[in-house]
Amino acid sequence: MPTIPEKAPHGQRRLAESFGADAERYDRARPRYPASLVARIAATGPRVLDVGCGTGIAARQFGAAGCEVLGVDPDARMAALARRLGTEVEVAAFEAWDPAGREFDAVVAGQAWHWVDPVAGAAKAARVLRPGGRLALFWNVPQLPPALTEAFADAYERAVPDAPFAMRTAPPRALDGYEPLFARAADGIREAGGFGAPERWCDHWEWTYTRDAWLDQLPTQGSLTRVPPEKRSGILEAVGAAIDARGGRFTASYTTVTLTARDSTVTLTERSRP
Repeated sequence: MPTIPEKAPHGQRRLAESFGADAERYDRARPRYPASLVARIAATGPRVLDVGCGTGIAARQFGAAGCEVLGVDPDARMAALARRLGTEVEVAAFEAWDPAGREFDAVVAGQAWHWVDPVAGAAKAARVLRPGGRLALFWNVPQLPPALTEAFADAYERAVPDAPFAMRTAPPRALDGYEPLFARAADGIREAGGFGAPERWCDHWEWTYTRDAWLDQLPTQGSLTRVPPEKRSGILEAVGAAIDARGGRFTASYTTVTLTARDSTVTLTERSRP
């Protein structure tokens, strides 16, 4: 699905803040993150800062893993729902957020770092991480069955021929379309300094969607959040018909890609170890 702008997405604030228009649907329908990934990051330490926390999807997963989580998000609507669901949130763009001297064991961002300036964001993360802390940026990348991808492209083009996105030009392998995003994030970490070399982790999993479940989450995608309601209805009707024609459900193969780096600060205690 075409959800990530190709160039400088962190500068597209209107799109970045469009997800709060239906925060409850976003929280209900968006996929979660692999428990094994959450546990691996949580092992760094219990104090977690969740950047672009949205409605608190990842924050609640880290909380369930025993972490103390603070969220930061620029959208007051998303933050309000996150608070109602149990996450402490401060409303601000991360680049401008005031940490007030607080430090964290891990700074994480689930499906959100592309909305953050990659250099300024990494530099801010380095300032708030304790020595040896971890920056972990992760995205869920779905790979749909090829026949269904083609059917969805037809549905989009029929319903919104003048849409500002084009599914048919997306790479056949969904991960390839995200490579520029991963590269920008990694380059930002290197340019900001204060970190070791970035690593990439990949967690593979599958999820079966019913017609209704897929149509529930579709309006939360960046390609549709600003499409007028009457055009969005046409897309949903056409996509629903495509799913019905293939048995009313399908299985998406997900890769959760994590770009991670450790804070390179060395404490006096660590320096004295053999």
